[in-house]
Amino acid sequence: MSENVTVTRTVDARPDRIFALLATPARHHEFDGAGMIQGVEGNATLTGVGDQFVMNMRNDALGDYQMLNTVTSFVQDREIGWSPQAHPLDGYTDKLGDVRVKGHTWTWKLEPAGNGTEVTQVYDWSGVEDDQFRGFFPFVTEEQMEQTIDRVAEAAS
Repeated sequence: MSENVTVTRTVDARPDRIFALLATPARHHEFDGAGMIQGVEGNATLTGVGDQFVMNMRNDALGDYQMLNTVTSFVQDREIGWSPQAHPLDGYTDKLGDVRVKGHTWTWKLEPAGNGTEVTQVYDWSGVEDDQFRGFFPFVTEEQMEQTIDRVAEAAS
């Protein structure tokens, strides 16, 4: 069974403009195809591996919750990725018991393609160690990821 979903689309937006959006967590709610992102704590721009940001999230199963995201890859205008975990990690025991919500990653790869960009979004849960949490994947569908790429491209045009 696959432990990731990968979507690639060529869009009519420059890599630097797409990267600028992805490196600005306060804008992520604008293009979230899954509709879970509600906003971000603070207004930081990501500048490198190790940077962190907290997302305010909502879904039917958990209601409102937060995710602490740590940047795992950062190559200016080419690749950016982060690893979310529940924030605080043990803060949702009333809903999740002892499930450890961490180990998955989101990575965006951007390659110039003519006047546009080939955008690859990778949603990977191969690093999830908690078997109970692993059973929830995937949370997001390929179609939702396609919608996210389309919305990023529209916002970056």
